[in-house]
Amino acid sequence: MKRIILLFTVIGLLSTGYAQQPKNDVLKFQKPGYSYYRDVIMKQIKEYYAKQEQKHERQYPTVDLSGYDLPNKKNLYKYYWHNPPISQGNTGTCWDFSTTSFFESEVYRLYGKHVKLSEMWTAYWEYVEKAREFVRTRGKSLFEEGSESNAVTRIWVKYGVVPESVYIGKPKDMPFYDHSKMVREMKDFLKGVKKNNLWNEHFVVMTIRQIMNKYMGEPPQKFTVDGKEYIPKTYLKDYLKLKLDDYVDIMSLKQFPYWTQDEYPVPDNWWHDKSYYNVPLDVYMEILNNAIKNGYTVVIGGDVSEPGFDRNTQCAIVPTFDIPGQYIDENARQFRFSNHTTTDDHGMHLVGWTNYKGTIWYLIKDSGSGSRYGDPKAPEFGYYFFREDYMKLKIMDFMVHKDAIPKQYRKKMGL
Repeated sequence: MKRIILLFTVIGLLSTGYAQQPKNDVLKFQKPGYSYYRDVIMKQIKEYYAKQEQKHERQYPTVDLSGYDLPNKKNLYKYYWHNPPISQGNTGTCWDFSTTSFFESEVYRLYGKHVKLSEMWTAYWEYVEKAREFVRTRGKSLFEEGSESNAVTRIWVKYGVVPESVYIGKPKDMPFYDHSKMVREMKDFLKGVKKNNLWNEHFVVMTIRQIMNKYMGEPPQKFTVDGKEYIPKTYLKDYLKLKLDDYVDIMSLKQFPYWTQDEYPVPDNWWHDKSYYNVPLDVYMEILNNAIKNGYTVVIGGDVSEPGFDRNTQCAIVPTFDIPGQYIDENARQFRFSNHTTTDDHGMHLVGWTNYKGTIWYLIKDSGSGSRYGDPKAPEFGYYFFREDYMKLKIMDFMVHKDAIPKQYRKKMGL
């Protein structure tokens, strides 16, 4: 009897095995649904910390310009042709946007051509040059986003330039430029290079380019404009026809002898360029005003982190609680530069001027976020309005065509 029961048990197990064939599980993709951890716990934790940060949010002293009669309307200014302001997005490339805008205006002033040039072409090759210098100096050279106006001319001489239409330097569907991840990845790579003594220039440059190609796209080497094929250098030489040697950089610092050329001593001058003409402050302002009153635009660089910089009105003045206007001279300017209360933190394009009730004001085209207040459709969106005292104390250098400099000063500068 036991044998019969055992036999039926074995037969039952065998038949069950044949009846239930193994089933392959199928992988599928689905969007994450409700998560108590994410949607409740983490959400409420973030809300708590956000409220705490608001309670302890840092406040900055700034001038109160409410009730002032200010020339902060674009139509009050005489200005020269320039492309509309565009945003540099989340990048530290104001030096590039401002100087590119300047050269677009120069092409129009000289030849009557409307062009839109690629800022990202210049930024791309500037990072390549920064990587080269990082290797050459064994990691001592600065690798950051900032630079100076004459970096643009230096890059164009070596690599040429291209229209924006053939190299925008970002994904087409990305609304604004964002270099945060790209720069972080490049800097992390260079930290590894330094840590492991991997000082192979070809390897470093190729890796930096691979990172940029991923985020910005690879720059073109050939393109067509108006039915004619160009490479970047021939586009500069034959189409834009810009003579880059005609552009000079001017500063006014008491720490250097006047009427000599020297290095502009700021971190963004990372390649230690010594071509800046150093002139007395009254000459500095005379050259600047002579240029903007006679049809030239100017690239300017200086400090926009000031209590006299009012974002709401988009105006910049030197308030009396900083220093009364009659005391602004080369000593006050040098003192603030030396103790770092004046910094070189932004590049802009000076495109116009006005004499408003006896005081000179300047119209400044800007690529940064600070000039973008109010209605995006307003004519003033993307501009600043600087009073002359602000320019005199806080704008530390500018680039201009040499013909905009009065002859007596050109002679002293050897131009």
